Amino acid sequence: MAIFPIINKETGETKVIEMSVHDIMPWYENNKPWVRNWAEGGAAGFIETGEWKDKLIKKNPGWNEVLQKVNKSAGTKSQIGKI
Repeated sequence: MAIFPIINKETGETKVIEMSVHDIMPWYENNKPWVRNWAEGGAAGFIETGEWKDKLIKKNPGWNEVLQKVNKSAGTKSQIGKI
């Protein structure tokens, strides 16, 4: 099952539906005013731009140490740097 944020073009109402990816296109055909709400999900927003490094370091605090070990074992031509 997949989650689809949708918006009603006529009323502006938003909701989230859970449905098989195989069933979503026939559902859209039977529910013409409803369309995918890309502002709510499905694509990264501007807020997330540049924050992935911070999220990675907070979730895995030892990540830079792992990269340093890989860099040492890779030799002098390695371009692996810290996050």
